Amino acid sequence: MAKSSSLNVRVVEGRALPAKDVSGSSDPYCIVKVDDEVVARTATVWRSLSPFWGEEYTVHLPLDFHHLAFYVLDEDTVGHDDIIGKISLSREAITADPRGIDSWINLSRVDPDAEVQGEICLDVQMLEDTRGRCLRCHVLQARDLAPRDITGTSDPFARVFWGSQSLETSTIKKTRFPHWDEVLELREMPGAPAPLRVELWDWDMVGKNDFLGMVEFPPQVLQQNAPSGWFRLLPFPRAEEDSGGTLGALRLKVRLSEDRILPSGYYQPLMELLMASVLEPAEEDAASPLAVLEELTLGDCRQDLATKLVKLFLGKGLAGPFLDYLTRREVMRTTDPNTLFRSNSLASKAMEQFMKLVGMPYLHEVLKPVITRVFEEKKYMELDPCKMDLGRTRRISFKGTPSEEHVRDASLGLLTGYLGPIVDAIVGSVGRCPPAMRLAFKQLHQCVEKRFPQAEHEDVKYLAISGFLFLRFFAPAILTPKLFDLRDQHADPQTSRSLLLLAKAVQSIGNLGQQLGQGKELWMAPLHPFLLQSISRVRHFLDQLVDVDGEEEAGSPARALVAPSVIVREGYLLKRKEEPAGLATRFAFKKRYFWLSGETLSYSKSPEWQMRSSIPVSHIRAVERVDEGAFQLPHVMQVVTQAGAGAPHTTYLQCKNVNELNQWLSALRKASAPNPDKLAACHPGAFRSSRWTCCLRAERSAAGCSRTHSAVTLGDWSDPLDPDAEIQMVYRQLLLGRDQLRIKFQEDPSIDSSPEADTEKGSRAMEGACPDALAQQRAAAARLLEVLADLDRAHEEFQQREQQKVALGPLGH
Repeated sequence: MAKSSSLNVRVVEGRALPAKDVSGSSDPYCIVKVDDEVVARTATVWRSLSPFWGEEYTVHLPLDFHHLAFYVLDEDTVGHDDIIGKISLSREAITADPRGIDSWINLSRVDPDAEVQGEICLDVQMLEDTRGRCLRCHVLQARDLAPRDITGTSDPFARVFWGSQSLETSTIKKTRFPHWDEVLELREMPGAPAPLRVELWDWDMVGKNDFLGMVEFPPQVLQQNAPSGWFRLLPFPRAEEDSGGTLGALRLKVRLSEDRILPSGYYQPLMELLMASVLEPAEEDAASPLAVLEELTLGDCRQDLATKLVKLFLGKGLAGPFLDYLTRREVMRTTDPNTLFRSNSLASKAMEQFMKLVGMPYLHEVLKPVITRVFEEKKYMELDPCKMDLGRTRRISFKGTPSEEHVRDASLGLLTGYLGPIVDAIVGSVGRCPPAMRLAFKQLHQCVEKRFPQAEHEDVKYLAISGFLFLRFFAPAILTPKLFDLRDQHADPQTSRSLLLLAKAVQSIGNLGQQLGQGKELWMAPLHPFLLQSISRVRHFLDQLVDVDGEEEAGSPARALVAPSVIVREGYLLKRKEEPAGLATRFAFKKRYFWLSGETLSYSKSPEWQMRSSIPVSHIRAVERVDEGAFQLPHVMQVVTQAGAGAPHTTYLQCKNVNELNQWLSALRKASAPNPDKLAACHPGAFRSSRWTCCLRAERSAAGCSRTHSAVTLGDWSDPLDPDAEIQMVYRQLLLGRDQLRIKFQEDPSIDSSPEADTEKGSRAMEGACPDALAQQRAAAARLLEVLADLDRAHEEFQQREQQKVALGPLGH
């Protein structure tokens, strides 16, 4: 039985941060770490003590992760960045509430003695001879220790305490991966049984030694089951200091999802029910899995569920029928066309997630050129008189006395200069829009036209499509380009305001001008002529968009969300030359352009260069970070490959920043996820001067000294489909509605046994239903409950087997 764990993290905003710059402000950014592995870095928000980031990450994790940490730093152009504070959340704190964490949390001071990481390998034995009891502690090695020296390494030694006695190992210089292989023996002294404590320290010639971490075992553990294996290092026990808000606070949303995935065959009955439900009349459905899910889910959970369902039906070739099922149900329930799809219903969320999953390359192709121009040109634009800064008149190069009219006219010219290419790109993109999106919009168009055929509702069929495409896809991407991977950084305040004006204009075009001249934003009036001219073009574009033939083949074989040949990531990286004998490090890395697909990692001197070298993705055995000290360079990763029984080969690549490094690591790990024989350990250093820079081993073939992190990836639109994990979440959601389903369909519907309004509504609907329809609904509910009960039993059986294995085998550490 496979295990799945993912962490959804949203770094929303900060408040009351301390000023770190002489200007009285700060340039804050946030680093996110999982078990001391940097998984994300937010953009820097310049000149702000109350930054808004709004950045969200889904991190796929191994099940044995322990803690999550957020570090807030102030970016400095010269010198090291200043640390403002940190927030540390244990796994237990995150899982204490099933809904996760959603609150403001005060930043704490960063205590160097608490910044420990890594593991130590021990083998402890309790022996007895004529002189009494003896504890033999075999200190073998440690890995991934915190760097305490300026060189990015440490000089570690171990100190063992048992009762009043203590012994030390030798000190191993300049490594975070020491190998001691030393046996320390301590005799039992009179008195109460004592715990065993092993501390690691970094030796310093000048000043006091730096603490690296510790492990401790109580007397009962030593006597019953002497510890042997790898153990995570912990800080000294101490009460966590609360800064009382003097370092500011972060607003965070964190939710951990953990599950055990059954073999595919167990999910087949539920999968069949789901697939069958989208092919039935949606209006009469009240007891299918989809109808139950639609009624039960709320908030953030609804968005997660919508993503899982879209992926599930995409993999089965039934995304079109699935979306059609949800939209038909919502359209039939809507009496006022002005409210159609305006709520965050399951239908709205599913269509929104479907566009992101299928249409992200299309979005980039349409919007990226203009968004890039806005960021690079940094023009000042403002139409609202209340926000105009007349002191900026020099920047927009007009002569004469500065006035609101001058600023407005210049801004209008600039805005239309950007909006024109945006509208041109959109209306000219019919042929580039993914066929699956066009088919979904065609079904939506037909459904709405059938429901609202009256002449006064002529625009409703257009608004239904533009509401999704313009208001939920194009406009949000223009407003926050970083969240749609259109930019690496957030916009500065001036550019952010320009993007807001452009997003508002695109939103007005998507509304087909229905609200022009209404509301509070009358200052947008100078743009109205341009918007009205664009609306007729958009109507024509929407007509062309839905003029498409073909349908998705129901029940077609499962397929990948992204075809293996599609490029999922590309860009310039620095590649280390093969065995650069005698070259200085800075000359050993050469700039190359890389492309990654599901099949190959290829590269050449430039994007236009015809000659390409390539690495088959199927040969990748590990993709890991490289210590900065290996080449005295930051943001380096390694791709370890092996063809068949041949010797392993390592390619070293340098990225320009930590975010680019994380994105390439994640993309390569996901592309190579199906590969067999993945490495469990590798060297985070390089083999230079006849030894490994990490563990100082002299053999090139020495076993890896650090664990690999193939399970740690960032979730994004190009994630491969995983039907078993997706349907497992659907099953968990259905369990929440099982009791409600029983009340509705297996008890007397005339009895008011549930306080929920939805249940009462369902009961009233059943009272008015014809006997045949009611019987069909009860049979469908009974079948669904039976399938859920079967899955319950399967999970219990697998859990019992795992417990038996643990009871029979040695205890894992």
